Amino acid sequence: MEFFCYHRDRPGSLSLRAELLEEHWSYMDQYAGEMIARGPTLSDDCETPTGSVHIIDLPDAATARAFVFDEPGYQAGVYRDVQLRRWRNLLGRTMWDFPGGRVDGDRFLVLGLGGDGTDGTDAADGLTLPADTDELIAFGPLLSDDGATHLGAAALVRAPDPDTARAVLAPDRYAVVEVHRWQFGGRQ
Repeated sequence: MEFFCYHRDRPGSLSLRAELLEEHWSYMDQYAGEMIARGPTLSDDCETPTGSVHIIDLPDAATARAFVFDEPGYQAGVYRDVQLRRWRNLLGRTMWDFPGGRVDGDRFLVLGLGGDGTDGTDAADGLTLPADTDELIAFGPLLSDDGATHLGAAALVRAPDPDTARAVLAPDRYAVVEVHRWQFGGRQ
């Protein structure tokens, strides 16, 4: 089962986050084989972390909950909240397979949440890939716990600006579309 996890940083927790970075990476190293994508979201200056994204393939929901809530930053109070949803990897690859590489261009997390055509929609009919997938790093629907209902979408995309990144999701389909700067994660 694939899961989308987004830990949003608590205001004022930057120094604690930095202090725990090695513990965070060591914890994530235990899941290296299961990772589809990972990395921090960033403020507009592209310097300050604002959250942490992990897309991971785990055996079940209980294991996914343990993964997000046992993470050292969560345990220490770095995060204000966690979004954990079932997810489906429509690209069938990991971020390391992205042909665009790790560093060229700006990267974004795009979240489409709620709205017409998502809440209550059968998961199989809930989301299709855009015609052009060259700039997509990861793409898939956010699903209910049982995987049957489409609740939104999450995409990691390389784009020149936030508006271009936002365009990977149909704007009239979601009640809210969030765009966050993002970068490839893991040890440097």
